[in-house]
Amino acid sequence: MWIPTEHEKYGVVLVSFRGTVQHGLPLEIGDTVQILEKCEGWFRGFILKNPNIKGIFPSSYIHLKNAHVKNKGQFETVIPVEDSVITEMTSTLRDWGAMWKQLYVKNEGDLFHRLWHVMNEILDLRRQVLVGHLTHDRMRDVKQHITARLDWGNEQLCLDLVPRREFSMVDPDEISVTELYRLMEHRHRKKETSAPASTHHLFVHVKSLMSTNLGEELEVFFHIYDGRENRPLSERFFVKLNKSGLPKSPEKTERQCTLFVDLGSSDLRKDVYIVVHIIRIGRMGAGEKKNLCSVQYRRPFGCAVVSIADLLTADSKDDHLLKVYACNTESEWYQIHENIIKKANSRYNLSGSNTGLSVALQLLHGDIEQLRREYMVLFTRGVSITRKLGFSDVIMPGEMRNDLYITLEKGEFEKGGKSVARNVEITVYVLDIDGQILKSHVAAGSGEPGGDEYHSLVLYHNNSPRWAEQIKLPIPVDMFRGSHVRFEFRHCSTKDKGEKKLFGYSFVPLMQEDGRTLPDGTHELIIHKCEENTSLADCSRYLKQPFSKTNLPSNNQTLKGTKESFWITSFLCSTKLTQNGDMLDLLKWRAHPERINDSLSKLKEIDGSEIVKFLQDTLDTLFGILDESSQRYGLKVFDSLVHIINLLQDSKFQHFKPVMDTYIESHFAGALSYRDLIKVLKWYVDRIVDAEHQDHIQQVLKASEYIFKYIIQSRRLFSLATGGQNEEEFRVCIHELFMSIRFFLSQENKSTSPVAQTQAVFLRTFPAVYGELLKIFTVREVAGFVRETLGTLPTAVHADCLEAVKLQCIAKTVESQLYINPESRCILLPVVLRILQAHMQEQRDLVMCARILTSMLSLIKKEENGTAEPVVSEEVELIVESLLGVLLRTILEISNRPQPAGPAMRLQFQDVTGEFVACLLALLRQMSDRHYQQLLQAFSSKDNLRDFLLQIFTVFRILIRPEMFPKDWTVMRLVTNNVIITTVLYLSDALRKNFLNDKFDYKVWDSYFYLSVIFINQPCLQLESFSPSKRKKILEKYGDMRVMMGCEIFSMWQNLGEHKLNFIPAMIGPFLEVTLVPQPDLRNVMIPIFHDMMDWEQRRSGNFKQVEAKLIDKLDSLMSEGKGDETYRELFNSILLKKIERETWRESGISLIATVTRLMERLLDYRDCMKLGEVDGKKIGCTVSLLNFYKTELNKEEMYIRYIHKLYDLHLKAQNYTEASYTLLLYDELLEWSDRPLREFLNYPMQSEWQRKEYLHLTIVQNFDRGKCWENGIILCRELADQYESYYDYRNLSKMRMMEASLYDKIMDQQRLEPEFFRVGFYGKKFPFFLRNKEFVCRGHDYERLEAFQQRMLNEFPHAIAMQHVNQPDQTIYQADAQYLQIYAVTPIPESQDVLQRDGVPDNIKSFYKFNHIWRFRYDRPFHKGTKDKENEFKSLWVERTTLTLVQSLPGISRWFEVEKRELVEVSPLENAIEVIENKNLQLRTLITQCQSRQMQNINPLTMCLNGVIDAAVNGGLARYQEAFFAKDYIMNHPEDGEKIGRLRELMFEQAHILEYGLAVHEKFVPQDMRPLHKKLVDQFHLMKSSLGIQEFPAYVRASPVHFTNGSPRTCRNSVPNIISPDGGRGVARRSLPSYPAVNRYSSSSLSSQASNEVSNITGQSESSDEVFNMQPSPSTSSLSSNHSASPNVTSSAPSSARGSPQMAEKHKHSRENACLSPRERPVSAIFPNPLDPAQRAPCHQIGDTTLPRSDPNLSAPDKVRPTPSSWSLDSVKEGAPSFSDSFGKLQCPPVPPRPPYSGSSAKNMRSQSPVTSRSPQKTTVPPFTPSPTECQSTSLVSNSPVLSGSYSSGISSLSRCSVSEASGTELPAGDHPSHPLPPPTTLPNSVSSSSDEPIRRENKTPPPYSVYERNNPRRPVPLPHSLSIPPQTDPPALPPKPHQLRTGSMKLDGTSDPRVPRPRPLPRKVSQL
Repeated sequence: MWIPTEHEKYGVVLVSFRGTVQHGLPLEIGDTVQILEKCEGWFRGFILKNPNIKGIFPSSYIHLKNAHVKNKGQFETVIPVEDSVITEMTSTLRDWGAMWKQLYVKNEGDLFHRLWHVMNEILDLRRQVLVGHLTHDRMRDVKQHITARLDWGNEQLCLDLVPRREFSMVDPDEISVTELYRLMEHRHRKKETSAPASTHHLFVHVKSLMSTNLGEELEVFFHIYDGRENRPLSERFFVKLNKSGLPKSPEKTERQCTLFVDLGSSDLRKDVYIVVHIIRIGRMGAGEKKNLCSVQYRRPFGCAVVSIADLLTADSKDDHLLKVYACNTESEWYQIHENIIKKANSRYNLSGSNTGLSVALQLLHGDIEQLRREYMVLFTRGVSITRKLGFSDVIMPGEMRNDLYITLEKGEFEKGGKSVARNVEITVYVLDIDGQILKSHVAAGSGEPGGDEYHSLVLYHNNSPRWAEQIKLPIPVDMFRGSHVRFEFRHCSTKDKGEKKLFGYSFVPLMQEDGRTLPDGTHELIIHKCEENTSLADCSRYLKQPFSKTNLPSNNQTLKGTKESFWITSFLCSTKLTQNGDMLDLLKWRAHPERINDSLSKLKEIDGSEIVKFLQDTLDTLFGILDESSQRYGLKVFDSLVHIINLLQDSKFQHFKPVMDTYIESHFAGALSYRDLIKVLKWYVDRIVDAEHQDHIQQVLKASEYIFKYIIQSRRLFSLATGGQNEEEFRVCIHELFMSIRFFLSQENKSTSPVAQTQAVFLRTFPAVYGELLKIFTVREVAGFVRETLGTLPTAVHADCLEAVKLQCIAKTVESQLYINPESRCILLPVVLRILQAHMQEQRDLVMCARILTSMLSLIKKEENGTAEPVVSEEVELIVESLLGVLLRTILEISNRPQPAGPAMRLQFQDVTGEFVACLLALLRQMSDRHYQQLLQAFSSKDNLRDFLLQIFTVFRILIRPEMFPKDWTVMRLVTNNVIITTVLYLSDALRKNFLNDKFDYKVWDSYFYLSVIFINQPCLQLESFSPSKRKKILEKYGDMRVMMGCEIFSMWQNLGEHKLNFIPAMIGPFLEVTLVPQPDLRNVMIPIFHDMMDWEQRRSGNFKQVEAKLIDKLDSLMSEGKGDETYRELFNSILLKKIERETWRESGISLIATVTRLMERLLDYRDCMKLGEVDGKKIGCTVSLLNFYKTELNKEEMYIRYIHKLYDLHLKAQNYTEASYTLLLYDELLEWSDRPLREFLNYPMQSEWQRKEYLHLTIVQNFDRGKCWENGIILCRELADQYESYYDYRNLSKMRMMEASLYDKIMDQQRLEPEFFRVGFYGKKFPFFLRNKEFVCRGHDYERLEAFQQRMLNEFPHAIAMQHVNQPDQTIYQADAQYLQIYAVTPIPESQDVLQRDGVPDNIKSFYKFNHIWRFRYDRPFHKGTKDKENEFKSLWVERTTLTLVQSLPGISRWFEVEKRELVEVSPLENAIEVIENKNLQLRTLITQCQSRQMQNINPLTMCLNGVIDAAVNGGLARYQEAFFAKDYIMNHPEDGEKIGRLRELMFEQAHILEYGLAVHEKFVPQDMRPLHKKLVDQFHLMKSSLGIQEFPAYVRASPVHFTNGSPRTCRNSVPNIISPDGGRGVARRSLPSYPAVNRYSSSSLSSQASNEVSNITGQSESSDEVFNMQPSPSTSSLSSNHSASPNVTSSAPSSARGSPQMAEKHKHSRENACLSPRERPVSAIFPNPLDPAQRAPCHQIGDTTLPRSDPNLSAPDKVRPTPSSWSLDSVKEGAPSFSDSFGKLQCPPVPPRPPYSGSSAKNMRSQSPVTSRSPQKTTVPPFTPSPTECQSTSLVSNSPVLSGSYSSGISSLSRCSVSEASGTELPAGDHPSHPLPPPTTLPNSVSSSSDEPIRRENKTPPPYSVYERNNPRRPVPLPHSLSIPPQTDPPALPPKPHQLRTGSMKLDGTSDPRVPRPRPLPRKVSQL
């Protein structure tokens, strides 16, 4: 039976419990549990840190503790009954424990270890407290230590400041808010600004003296010296060192360490020094040899000086090595330290190069008691105290000191009959009244104990020695009288005996006959001569003689005239003895009554320190005189008493006030004095108004506190003595006195008048009188005095100073004991409120007003729990009525003021604000329902109520500001919020009642909602961010205030009715912010408001566009701030969808919700990505997704542009310059070349649209340049140049043309790396929305291969699993709660095939078109279909070809784009074989061409390729194809493959043909050491030919010569390069259209509208060499050099069997990785790219299978016209090879965009033109062609050589654009070729013949890189050599459509294109306003 527990409520777990039983609760040692029920040895309950989980556990495992239960029942809370410090320690250590581990994780090692030590320390202290064996004082110290440590840890860990009183945490509910604020402020100030200590102490520890020439003992003297006044500030500290320079008594630390105490702040100046004098003890001369003499002398050694200011900055832990200096002449010794300070270098030098004194010096701050606590080790170990000369800045009563300091200054001595001066030594003795030497009373300084005598320095041969040695005589007070000091002078002989001879003495008595001590100052003493054997034991004999020359009688001329004198300086520092005769006269007044008047008058001139020494005696004297003769001396005694009282106001003597208080309480006996004191005081007060000089009266009033103390104490003594006689008389006197005071206070005066100043003086001291009056009068009587006195003050006071004093008086009144009493408070409150209200209304003295109000409200709180409830309520009512309105205004006023500049002023400003806020909160917290009702009813009109509500809501908003309280004041913030929400609940009723329906006031409601929203959003209420324990405490105390306020908002919203429309859309943003707070209840309450808003907006305007727009705008900014989460997205969606189910506008509502939800998805992804450190693909991809969404779905231009720039910044950071350019281009396209002004936006200044577009263009060009995407930069350069030209800005035009030219140069000269492309699939639900279950193609980084890319992706997605196959995943992977990555390399399919297939275009240019503007990518996977033939696997080797089409082309605004479409086809084994051989043939051709044109550094790649092909063929490569596909069985079974088999046969023969020619080239260039390999290759080739059964090449092969660019290997010919002919091909000026590809952009724009499908091809040039062939002009060359252009797809004259068959559509696309399909080189896995030889990886012209682009993949098979391989022929030609002249070969054509073909002429005309190109005007220099010395020279311009037309790397289908007949041996003369001038410009546009690939071109998504403006100037055609003529054709040449435009005089910005070519439809857009 489970029984609820009564007493067993709280316990601590002693043993861990696993909780393995049913309903068991697992417990850990140290857990605290709350117990609910018990049953037979078991408890049921929960762990306090996790109260949600309840369970059972054995009672024996629990140690029960006493606890106090609050709220008994279901929601009870248990508080252990133990010391609050223990409770706090326990909970704090638990919190720290978790955070401490986090420090380790964050690698904050320093704090981790420090916190660990502190935690251990606290645990030790906790044990001590728990044991309970500590004394009360020790317990206090331990608790103080614990709380200090707890506060330190909380501060380090950024936890909350804990308000404490007496070490215990304070419950904010149990004290007033003002008091809480004061505690917090006190703790904050203590933490922030420790008050600078007024006293400082210097710690000195002597370590050693380091010197090479020691050997004698040393004495070291330290003292502090004032360089400004040239006097010592302290006594000396004395250390003895042994011969090694180490302390003599190392075991006695007090002899090496000292503390120079009581230094004032003024002593820490730069000109205050620590001076060290070092004396050696030994022989007279430092270098003397040791003699028999054992006498030792004290001789100068050296001096060191260090400034105290240096110690303030130096590291106190380091030892200081002080340089030691010696004086040049001993006579300067007394001032050596001054010379060092003044840097008089000539008077001293270093005593040794490496002499130094090692000391530790450290400045300590605070009083000596504080130091004893903080530096206990210092004091326990032992340290001597070295005092200041004189008293410290503050003299403490009870301090005992009696030190006489004598400085031996100098002497004047006669030679004494000697030829040289004397060596004088002084010996000092102190003798008592009996002539006995006082033992141990002569001290050289602190550190060493005093001795019986003191021996001075000896200065060598000096009759006027100056010692400047200070000694201290600590003589007891009782021995002073009669004692004297004797100085004996001896001559120290340096002879062998070294004896010291006495030759004179001086003496000085310490006290004069009248009791005064020896006066301070310098005394010239008489030297009395005597002999060595003179006995000085009998003092009485010489004491009768005069001792000083100053007080010699005038008749004693003998002593006066003597030259010998001895000077000393004395200084007495005594708390008991005086040197002042006037003081002694006053104390002995009875002995000399006639001197009383005189003595009383002189009292004011006596030094204060003398008076306080004898304070009690002086007071007794004064009251004694008053009692005996009050009539005669009453006024003087009163004045003397006032002087003494005011003396104690001085900071130096303020500590003597308690001495006077004690005197009044215990020793004062003047029972009759009160009458005289009252009488004299009243006399002074009555004279105030008329008196001219107020100074003395003011002094009297300043002392009124103590005068009243004496009056009251005297009256009490009188009452005690007489039984209360004359009581009425006394009361009347006091009343009369107050009447006089009230009269003088009521006078109105100007602030400068003396009376006003006197009033101020009285008001300052008046509150101190209350306490005294209360000793005799009742509380009500005293309150009456005070009320009437303060009430008489004039209200309209002109004196500002008096106003301030008046307030100070009120403040002290409120803080006095009188006001604390409720009886007196009700009397005083009206007066206080009246004065306070007046000041606050005028905003004067706010600091004091805040102080007063704080004190008043603190008292109210105290009384609340007492009995005087009605009184308190009445007081609250009074204060609310008087001050609430003015308090609100004051807070508003000071919050809106600009903060003052100085830090001190700012602190004061913050204090005032904070205190007023605390007062307001305290007042509101005290207000009950009745008070609120009265307050709201008190408003006379609605306007007043409205103003009040607006005011209080505004103030509440100010209170919620984060800067209102320091960051760690969570306790204060929570109290503030609690008060605010309570008040708002009261005021919302007033809002509903008074400002709804007809009386609706938008401003008040708006202010209310605004306050509620920022209330909910404050950081201190976001409980989710707190630790569980802190959250639990807050919820227990206050609940979740956000939910309360949310419910209130909802309730108020519902009350609004139709007025809701006033808040749509204004409140959408604020309410959205509230719903983003991660509190489920709050979200459930607030989200439905959006449905309401949609409904009302629908009613008003028929749609809710405003709601949608506002939601979208606000979501972005809020979510980027970190608000919102996935749960919110789901909740928002589900709640609103449910709400709108029955609405008529349901469809549009669902659309809005879907849009907002999708936006949230993207924003959440974006935020999550941005949290990551480095820029990676995820960040960029996410930004692209969001940018797209804003443009396409939301059409939010401003947000779109913002994200464009965010993406741009990301790209720049990642150094993706090309992508950055494309990104910025999106913004550029939104702008036009207009002068429309644009506002300042992002980082752009205010400027015109033209200027911004110009800036963007330049930035984009710069980035294209950095990204090596120069072709794109050229387009923008041209566009800018056209703009500059249209404005005649030739300066910038010139620059732009030069920039364009430089980009062309870079294309030709600089190396470009060719990137790899990778397909990446992201599968699984754990990926962000923009990636989830999608596939992308990514452009790799430079040099990045598959393995590196794969690793990079896995690093970006560390939780992802890499899939090891390339098959499409199934649904289980798609739906998995994981991340799967599928990565493999893909091959780009270039769009610009015509450029790639042209002859003579350099690889530098082609490489751009191979890897830019790529939409489609291919991946081939080989597999076997059917049974695999083990002997010949090619029979069943199929290829699965996947083509991926992207949504955008690469490169673009991202490095990766999503795959839009994937197509899968299977390639049969036969087609596969054809492709493999085609590719290998193309590779061979390319290598041969490169070898001949000297593009290759060495011949190795060609050698390897030849070797690979021939070796494979010999060893069965081609033979395997023959076996597989030429077998009868295969031909019979596959009749449809007949054409393909024929094609394969042709390719095999062609390969053999190429190999034969390649071997011939190889033979020419092969180095000598590789000849054997070449021979082997030739032999193997013959084997290969025989294995193929080739004896002779077929006729169709012979019929067409092989069109290598260098002709036959057997014939040596010169190059016919595409250059300008020397005889007059004119430079053709041209202009390219400033359009730009919209290949990878999301917006239509002024640029994208010009996009056309025209392809611009850049022509290149190959260099001449030994075997340079004549190159057939490519179409682009022709377009620049003639009127006609040959088609890139000209139908050849080969038999149709040799052409591509229709069945081969989409199966001959070239791949960079086709090598994987060859028999020998197929890779193991299709995922990994084919490894190539390093030479084949050459970036500029990558060769081999992996780099072969294909013919245009957009063309279907029937549209493609495949040229025949029969155009190859190795037949020899008998004619000699003609050549162009050398001069013709000197120029090279720059790469330029192609001319459009002229279609008006026949094919014959096209054939008859010579290949002439124009030189670009921008290009000024070109590298000359250098012909080889082996070239055959010829004058003929024609050649019969076979020519290869088409690019050497563009695939088999592009070979031999024209066939040359074998029979064409005859040559036409040059003149026979008819020339055709250009037709008129109007016939040029759009006259291109359509070809079969035009439809495909139209569908193409990627517009060409740029369009070209043509300026066609007439130019002279050059005849084409007969051997290069093109045979007639029946069909017109098949050209891709090239829309173009003539450039007219005026520049058209939008460009026109071929109307037949459809442009991409632009997205709707407005021209950017940004």
